[in-house]
Amino acid sequence: MELATSMEGIHARARELGVDLDSVDLDSITLPPGENFDIVSDDEDLLQNEDIPELEMGFSNIIVVDNLPVVPPEKYEKLENVVRKIYSQIGVIKEGGLWMPTHPETQKTYGYCFIEYNTPQEAEVAREKTNGYKLDKSHIFAVNMFDDFEKYMKVPDEWAPAEIKPYTPGENLLKWLTDDKARDQFVIRAGTFTEVYWNDARRLIPELVYQKQYWTDSYIQWSPLGTHLATVHRQGAQVWGGDDKFVRLMRFAHPQVKLIDFSPGEKYLITYSSQEPSNPRDTHRVLLNIFDVRTGKVMRDFKGSADEFTSGGSMGVSGVSWPVFRWGGGKDDKYFARLGKNVISVYETETFSLLDKKSLKVENVVDFSWSPTDPIISLFVPELGGGNQPARVSLFQMPGKEEIRQKNLFSVSDCKMYWQNNGEYLAVQVDRYTKTKKSIYTGFELFRIKERDIPIEVFELENKNDKIIAFAWEPRGHRFAVIHGDGPKPDISFYAMRTVKDGVSVSRVAKLATLKGKQANSLFWSPAGRFIVLAGLKGFNGQLEFFNVDDLETMATGEHFMATDIMWDPTGRFLATAVTSVHEMENGFVIWSFNGKQIYKISKDHFYQFQWRPRPPSLLTPEKEEEIAKNLKRYSKKYEQEDQDVHNQVDEAERKRRMQLQEDWEGWLAKWKQLHEEERSYRMELRGGEDSDKEEETEIKEIEAEELVDVTEETVAFDLDQD
Repeated sequence: MELATSMEGIHARARELGVDLDSVDLDSITLPPGENFDIVSDDEDLLQNEDIPELEMGFSNIIVVDNLPVVPPEKYEKLENVVRKIYSQIGVIKEGGLWMPTHPETQKTYGYCFIEYNTPQEAEVAREKTNGYKLDKSHIFAVNMFDDFEKYMKVPDEWAPAEIKPYTPGENLLKWLTDDKARDQFVIRAGTFTEVYWNDARRLIPELVYQKQYWTDSYIQWSPLGTHLATVHRQGAQVWGGDDKFVRLMRFAHPQVKLIDFSPGEKYLITYSSQEPSNPRDTHRVLLNIFDVRTGKVMRDFKGSADEFTSGGSMGVSGVSWPVFRWGGGKDDKYFARLGKNVISVYETETFSLLDKKSLKVENVVDFSWSPTDPIISLFVPELGGGNQPARVSLFQMPGKEEIRQKNLFSVSDCKMYWQNNGEYLAVQVDRYTKTKKSIYTGFELFRIKERDIPIEVFELENKNDKIIAFAWEPRGHRFAVIHGDGPKPDISFYAMRTVKDGVSVSRVAKLATLKGKQANSLFWSPAGRFIVLAGLKGFNGQLEFFNVDDLETMATGEHFMATDIMWDPTGRFLATAVTSVHEMENGFVIWSFNGKQIYKISKDHFYQFQWRPRPPSLLTPEKEEEIAKNLKRYSKKYEQEDQDVHNQVDEAERKRRMQLQEDWEGWLAKWKQLHEEERSYRMELRGGEDSDKEEETEIKEIEAEELVDVTEETVAFDLDQD
């Protein structure tokens, strides 16, 4: 059921009833038991017939501290103050929340105490940080959650074998890849609905695969290989997949989760949440869980303050950089790492512990990134000591953590690192101060990762003072594009990392072309390379230019007014442009062909998301792909015939549609003619027996009528005056 009442209607009704909505505490309002106003939650319709695991609510904000000194009554207060001082630094202890039981006869303490915090998160942090705390040589704290005691008390004394359930085949998670029309899927989120479609470019319209209302509480996300669709809820995250019905495959319990991130190989899912502190002067408390996607098991969790997770990356929520952990080592999901103060902590997924049990120490490191294909980390260290110690970019190889290449940089203002998706090249964009330090110019350090000793080439634009607006590598290729310039219409230059000299390929940067004065500020290469879209977003209002880099020519230009997002499909055949709810008007998306032809346009109110479904890497070898490209005409005959058949079907469907419209019109006309005939006698009666329908028998008469105007007296009076 859709919510039909608008906020304006609610306020109008409140005024009629004399209710001031601003004075109403909405948090104090509770619904009657069993009432949901017909708004079905995400899981209500799916879970009512399932066995829902019972949640252990318990005393999750209470810890038990053991191995305290056993003291007499006169030392009770002193020990209590010591314990309170230790544990109040971690979180807010509730009033009366510290209790040390005493023996009823001797009044001595038992050597343990209970501490109740305001939140379970504070209790978890207290357990993690103080378990093993050494009060003195004889007293080393053993700290546990109170709920753990209850859980272990429930373990039966006698072992019982587990129930063996009959095998049931799972969902075919790759069925969508076997589409006989080789179509791609995409998902959209608009209003309260989430919908998955086939992109049916032949029929010039998308084909609905699956639709669900209230499928997610915040946003949706495909896994990197397209196997799963993840939804985010207040209780945690879920992943879905299968044929065309998208059954739930796994739940990941994480209350108030805000962000999620898959590992490149889809083996693991990271979930993130933060909680406001009890003390306003403290920072948010952060919890990250790393789940095994297949089993739903928590492999590792990380807790701490938001300050501990603010280094590097783009800002997520509560000032925390996202993603906190960056995955490396290609699709094997072997390593993940995070940036800390003067360290890069690299973890391996075999034990989910630090690699070699220690972090990589790098003084003053501010950023790092992984190679997309190899266990290589690139990192940047800015200048130290007022320029006495130069900035540097270094490459470290895992798991040995050996530095395999380093480049010192001088007079550095800022630095950005761009990996090519095959891991063959690394471009380091370096903004440098001039000698006077009154202005900045930009250059590039280009690392050839796959070549012996990793040679580095220094590259600058012809006008090195040009501002760099955008940089992008060609996927699966050896070229890159740069938007540069200070004017309202910047230039776009294309370069190749290889050049041919005397018939021999040489590793040297060569300029291919420069396009002058373009309305573009973003670059979008096709995933297959060769083609690129030069896009003007924001101030340029959605200008598009489809460019063929092989032939260095513009194939087409277009415009999607106010476009906010541009996305290639995973094959590079189609491009989607979208206007999301960032703008109130023109919401919806447009599908274009790779060469700039508009295929179809769909308008959607309250349009939030568009995402193509990713594809796994091709199983074909590079040699096989090259052979197919050479014999494309032979392979294409089959598909050209299929395209023609579809075109004929579309023509036939259009002919039938027009015939149906003609039949509908003729039927409507016959109906009203019959009604007109049935009312004929009634019309004749109204007209005194005259049959007004027979127009040919109608006699038309012209009647002239003269009107006498009384002007005699005026005329006579006039004549007398003349005499």
